[in-house]
Amino acid sequence: MNTTVVGLGSNINPVENIARAQKLISQEHLIIAKSPLIQTAPIGLKEQDNFLNGALLVKTELDYPNFKQYLKKIEISMGRKKTPIKSGSRTIDLDIIVWNGKILHRDFQHRDFVRQSVLELIPDLKW
Repeated sequence: MNTTVVGLGSNINPVENIARAQKLISQEHLIIAKSPLIQTAPIGLKEQDNFLNGALLVKTELDYPNFKQYLKKIEISMGRKKTPIKSGSRTIDLDIIVWNGKILHRDFQHRDFVRQSVLELIPDLKW
């Protein structure tokens, strides 16, 4: 069994879309804990709605590549479209931040709200 922290964010109907993503993940994996949601201003492209961001502590039997692919399928099923503007609006963004105690995503170091959400779930994480 693998333990992961999944960062999630949305600025298109964020309350609804984050709840839907959590429900989809919980249908096939065990959500151990959820961080509080944090409202953040957009980074990069400023002319868009604020984001809601948070994180989930999840147990999964999938290995890393298959879990990552699973999250991408959820994003696509929820209407996420890749655009040339990386920091644009999105229905849902799902990122693996921590995998089995190892920090994998650069946003942990560079974005306070990501780090805060992760540390809510794993306060003794070594970083």
